[in-house]
Amino acid sequence: MNKGIIKTKRLIFWPRIINGLTISRIFLGLPIIFALENGNNDIFFLLILLGGITDFFDGYFARKFNHQSALGAKLDPLADKILLLSPMIWLAHENLVPLWAIWIIISRELLITSWRSSKTSGAPASIQGKYKTTLQFMSVILLLWPNNWGSIYLINIINEIGYISFWIAFFLTLSSAVKYVFNQKEAHPN
Repeated sequence: MNKGIIKTKRLIFWPRIINGLTISRIFLGLPIIFALENGNNDIFFLLILLGGITDFFDGYFARKFNHQSALGAKLDPLADKILLLSPMIWLAHENLVPLWAIWIIISRELLITSWRSSKTSGAPASIQGKYKTTLQFMSVILLLWPNNWGSIYLINIINEIGYISFWIAFFLTLSSAVKYVFNQKEAHPN
């Protein structure tokens, strides 16, 4: 087979896989809520882990095969928000974190995501934003750790680490929001 045909097939194949991985995260939000609502933290854990894996691989494949697209740049942060905000709302529902903190996080995510989506390239996430997302992901997993996955002592330690991670992520959420707002102000002075 001709190398040009193989390269063309690869160019058609990878964007579909990459965007499919991103879109799959969007569809995980509702099953995550169902799992949590039914007290099935085991299924929640597997779904959120699956979402994290697809997030890693869509970015990895996009960089490896040089298939960063405007659609992917806009869908990826939206998928992250849907994946993470569902269990964060649940954290407030279960009184594990204050509702006002979740409100601030959601407000920041809406503000920054709308700003980033207005850019034709989707605007890349800052390194601080990536750390924030990683810590949010970690805190959700650790705060909702299944009760049957260890002793009470171990689960309490895991939950405490999750709680600390949540507050570190919360402060990164605030500081990255301020940074984005000031960068916007500098980019668009009146």
